[in-house]
Amino acid sequence: MLDAAPLIAIPDAPVPEGADAAWVAGAGGARLRAAIFTPQKPPGGRARGSIVLSGGRTEAIEKYFEVIDDFLERGFVVLAHDWRGQGLSHRALGDPLKGHADGSKPFLDDFRILLDTYAARLPKPWVAVGHSMGGCLTLLAMAGGEHRFAGAIFSAPMLGVNTGGRSLATARMLVGLSKLFGRAKRYVLNDAGKPFDDAFDSNVLTHDRRRFARACAQLAAEPKLALGGPTWGWLDFALKATAELARPERLSHITVPVIILSAEHDKLVDNAAQQAAARHLPQGKFINVPGAYHEILMETDPMRNFFMKAFDALTGRVAPTPAEPPKAAPATPPKPIAVAPSMATAAPALAAKRPAAKKPGAKKPAAKKAPAKAAAAKKPAAARKPAAKKPAAKKPAAKPAAVKKAPAAKKPAAKKAPARKSAAKPAAAKKAPVAKKSVAKKPVAKKPVAKKAPAKKPAARKPAAKKPAPKK
Repeated sequence: MLDAAPLIAIPDAPVPEGADAAWVAGAGGARLRAAIFTPQKPPGGRARGSIVLSGGRTEAIEKYFEVIDDFLERGFVVLAHDWRGQGLSHRALGDPLKGHADGSKPFLDDFRILLDTYAARLPKPWVAVGHSMGGCLTLLAMAGGEHRFAGAIFSAPMLGVNTGGRSLATARMLVGLSKLFGRAKRYVLNDAGKPFDDAFDSNVLTHDRRRFARACAQLAAEPKLALGGPTWGWLDFALKATAELARPERLSHITVPVIILSAEHDKLVDNAAQQAAARHLPQGKFINVPGAYHEILMETDPMRNFFMKAFDALTGRVAPTPAEPPKAAPATPPKPIAVAPSMATAAPALAAKRPAAKKPGAKKPAAKKAPAKAAAAKKPAAARKPAAKKPAAKKPAAKPAAVKKAPAAKKPAAKKAPARKSAAKPAAAKKAPVAKKSVAKKPVAKKPVAKKAPAKKPAARKPAAKKPAPKK
């Protein structure tokens, strides 16, 4: 378990949520400060991935609190750290304000140890974010075989040093002479011992007055965070590291997407070297930020937004948001699939037809009740009623037997009035006993016989008409 380390908060820059700062043993046992920040309510319910944030020379973790908040809001776990020699990390020289370095190896070893220490707490994918010297060292680590990053984005990376009007060859010669005469641990400039310049109007870092004042307030709150100018030893490291990254073959095998944002009015690093590196990277992209000074992430919002938009584009590609709607989306398709449009339109029709089929079923119980009532009177009559109800056409056919006889008698009545009256009376007399016999005889209860009887009766009428003739 790592020992807890402090984080310095001021009113304008509170400590971000989910912070856990600790001391990490770097290369050679150097005590380094690191802090991991975990989003409390990430979009989608879980972290999208992890950001490894590496600041530039002189910068401490606290300077990036605002940036860390931006990453947390997007659902990323953030690991930030102080490079050796700055922030609250180990400083090799007796004068803590000297920005010194003994080559790039100690930095790269520290970086590897840092990643190994926090690997279990950093959800994949990993995205590297580096500013100035931090961008240079991160790219060096990737060129040296660090393959755990899914992508990287750099703000004004130190891929070439602004030598103040001197040629690169002259700068290298001066560094060599300084080391030869044992001056590697001395300041490059005589006035470099000043911790920081709080004059906003003469600064070459940002156009944003509020963010500049905030950085000064953080240093005032904890003077140990301050760092002065570089030594000849640090300049030697910077020139060699940038020369290494200027070789195309060192970058050609970095196949993940890498975005380089360049500050148009940068006075500290070489923008041409950034453009060259973007060309040598297989998936490199160069973006110029118009009007910006060196610290793009501390610039005014319009210029700072160049970085954030590029960051969103990169992370949207390599670490898309695991939002809950996409998880619920697979569950919603079954609803339209279960009831397809054609089935949805057919279902009501089928539902409408089914009740119609059930109505006869409802009549069947009614038919059963009818026989029950008829059974109380006459069982044969009950047998006749269900037979009449099922075929709708047969029911009227049973009753019209008497009705049809009347109209049938009317037609001959129109032709022969006397014959009609005499025929009607005997016919009625004859039918009465037949009806009584049918009621008395149970075999007549069979409807098939009763149905055939009406068909034979018309034949009986003809002789009935002939009978009155002999009476005359």
